[in-house]
Amino acid sequence: MSTTLNRPEAGAASGTAGVRSARRGRWIEHWEPEDEAFWESTGKAIARRNLRWSVFAEHIGFCIWVIWTIVVINLANVGIALSVPEQFWLTAVPNLIGSALRIPYTFAIPRFGGRAWTTTSALLLLLPAGLLALVVPSGWLAEQSHSTQMAVLLGCAATAGLGGGNFSSSMANISFFYPEGRKGFALGLNAAGGNLGVAVTQLVVPLIIIAGVSGAAVKLPVHEVHLTYAGLLFIPFILLAAIVAWRRMDSLSQARTDTDAYRGAIRQPQTWVMSLLYIGTFGSFIGYSFALPLVIKNTFPEFLGQHPFIATYLAGLGFVGALVGSLARPLGGLLADRVGGARVTLAAFVGMGALTVVAIAGVQAHSFTLFFAAFMVIFLLSGVGNGSTYRMIPAIFSALGRREAEEHGTDLRPTLMRYKRQTAAVIGIAGAVGAFGGFLIQVVFRQASLGVGALVKAAQTPAEKAAIAHAHADWSVPALRVFVGAYAVFAAMTWFFYLRRSGATSRVPSLAYASV
Repeated sequence: MSTTLNRPEAGAASGTAGVRSARRGRWIEHWEPEDEAFWESTGKAIARRNLRWSVFAEHIGFCIWVIWTIVVINLANVGIALSVPEQFWLTAVPNLIGSALRIPYTFAIPRFGGRAWTTTSALLLLLPAGLLALVVPSGWLAEQSHSTQMAVLLGCAATAGLGGGNFSSSMANISFFYPEGRKGFALGLNAAGGNLGVAVTQLVVPLIIIAGVSGAAVKLPVHEVHLTYAGLLFIPFILLAAIVAWRRMDSLSQARTDTDAYRGAIRQPQTWVMSLLYIGTFGSFIGYSFALPLVIKNTFPEFLGQHPFIATYLAGLGFVGALVGSLARPLGGLLADRVGGARVTLAAFVGMGALTVVAIAGVQAHSFTLFFAAFMVIFLLSGVGNGSTYRMIPAIFSALGRREAEEHGTDLRPTLMRYKRQTAAVIGIAGAVGAFGGFLIQVVFRQASLGVGALVKAAQTPAEKAAIAHAHADWSVPALRVFVGAYAVFAAMTWFFYLRRSGATSRVPSLAYASV
């Protein structure tokens, strides 16, 4: 089935366009969301339908992307012993691959259409799910040398990065369906639905892999787990995502993020400013989502030992942060629509820096409660910042297009369409750079863990290992101090580029960035 939404004839009520077959593959040839009558009569229902299934497919992608955060902390239960720095590599590699795939995934939308690519990208997730189900828990791997184990695990973990690429293609696709005034909430909702996959995985997978294991057994330091179930769990949902995308989604002919758009976006300084800011918001969300279960496990072993239910069934409560951050993302977009994206983003960075200082105090006081509460607020602010920064991108490029048309006397509509295509390109670039920020967070944590990791590895007995870990429970403090400095830099950038001259933003960011 395919549809074309035709421009109404002169004198007809706008938005009453007929629908007729034009070419195969559910391609929509005419799409004008800025036309209020068209939007209300035709566009809104189609946009919402595509958003609904885009959210579902992206959600499954995030579920697969972060699944190794749970696998890693359970490898000892299947006979594979890794140092803390090695464990951080297994969570960092999917993050790195996912961020690298985001730019080519954005190019896939104009090449194949939103419907076809959403279907294809969903089916690709069968690879990491299948490898996790068949290879990782196999007895063969447990019997191999340490170097072979690490190589196989890295290869399997890398394929989970396929789930991380889905974000950029989904966001770029949905950005074309909605008018400018409604993009903030729509993009925030689309991203939030995907981000929730992190929380779902970190909550559900720890429970699934101990299905059939007695309660007494799972409270032991080493116990039986079924990692096969972690991979098998998502296969039916992957297939469902592919089926509904093929049957219910559409492709827009105007959704073209061509090479000219990318070249224009790359030459635009605002692309790189926003990409760096997205490192601070989304990079924090995804980096902490990947790292927090490991950080909690290796910072508060005594607390987890006293609360085996939290340690075993809830993976140290790491999922709560991902849940809070995901639900906060639409709020960030909505606030940006109302009071300005730069204001919201600046407040998020200031708050994240302050709460990271509180988290440091929690580590130094050996207070899991203080540390955990601080990080929950950090996740909340990162989610708000995710929504506000992504809302800033279309607002900035729309303003640039209007300014160019005014200064050069060009036709407004084609100029805005050119900048709208650049917006889709920037979404892909910023999504990739921001996700790479999550990888950097894990690298910083890994570097901070090297010293204590070497000491624990050299210890001869479990008691010695536990004593060393307890004595160096503040190993993460240097990493957290680095993050405080980074948030100060991001806050200063936000103020300098977007708030310095006007002191405020309206429904779009001010043109203070014009001097950049």
